[in-house]
Amino acid sequence: MNASRKIALFGGTFDPIHEGHLFIAKQAIEQEKLDEIVFLPCRTSPHKQGLPTSSAADRLAMIQLAIADQPSISVNDYDLITPAPSYSYLTVAYFRNLWPDAQLFWIMGCDQWNALPRWRNPELLAKSVTFLVFARGDAPRAQEGYQMRALSGEHPASASAIRDQSSKHFIDPAWLSPRVLDYCIQQHLYT
Repeated sequence: MNASRKIALFGGTFDPIHEGHLFIAKQAIEQEKLDEIVFLPCRTSPHKQGLPTSSAADRLAMIQLAIADQPSISVNDYDLITPAPSYSYLTVAYFRNLWPDAQLFWIMGCDQWNALPRWRNPELLAKSVTFLVFARGDAPRAQEGYQMRALSGEHPASASAIRDQSSKHFIDPAWLSPRVLDYCIQQHLYT
């Protein structure tokens, strides 16, 4: 791999992966001229412990279905096979070792960007990546010690609304790829 290769890691629960996630990935590729985005479903997010999630196998399968026709987007199960919870600085260290010459980025939402100083060892993470922050509403603000670039664009999809049986967006076909929608129905997810 040469030094010009630009790879973004996109971590999250992805329960389920939805069109908003894919929109963010495509915006990042376009705006930052990325070579690849790697979706990293986590087994247990340290920020969402105690909340119910679909199985790791289901979430991995849904990502594989959602990105099947997406060039430059892949999925890696590293965070699913390592001991929980998933800490981003350890994940990035693994990929830094795997791709020592790549320029690494970390995609996140503005809510997590604002919470970043409270993450486990954020300074180690900051040494290895440039953060690509997608905001709903106000633009993210710079934070001392972290390199950040804002991603522009808007998409309304919300995984919690898709899972919520009382929501008008419960398993919303406008927010899910057809293959992921079929999978949710066939596997009786969120019902």
